[in-house]
Amino acid sequence: MSNEKIIYVERETFVKNGNTYFSYFIKGNVRGKNIKVAVVPPDKGGYTVLDIVFGKEMAAELVIKPFEIKDEASGKVITGNSYGVVSYDEDGTDYECAIKPYRASDKALLNMLVR
Repeated sequence: MSNEKIIYVERETFVKNGNTYFSYFIKGNVRGKNIKVAVVPPDKGGYTVLDIVFGKEMAAELVIKPFEIKDEASGKVITGNSYGVVSYDEDGTDYECAIKPYRASDKALLNMLVR
């Protein structure tokens, strides 16, 4: 992604049952339509990791990692992307957490956005 525009994962607060939480999303524009893609960590414990990655910031950089898996039995090759969010300290130390689209529709929107 070095030549491409940096995409940011953002967060905002919401209150549920008297507790404050963060929701995570990616904003973009596909074919002239503003979109908001909900993303989540791969498991519930990932929210703590996301809190560390974001620190005091409300946005962090999206990381896209292409993958290719070959099914040995059929010979079929499956390709796709895995996603993460990363931030850096002043000394260059990186903090990264895997994320995934929340719903199937979020997955479709994210695929359209990163093309």
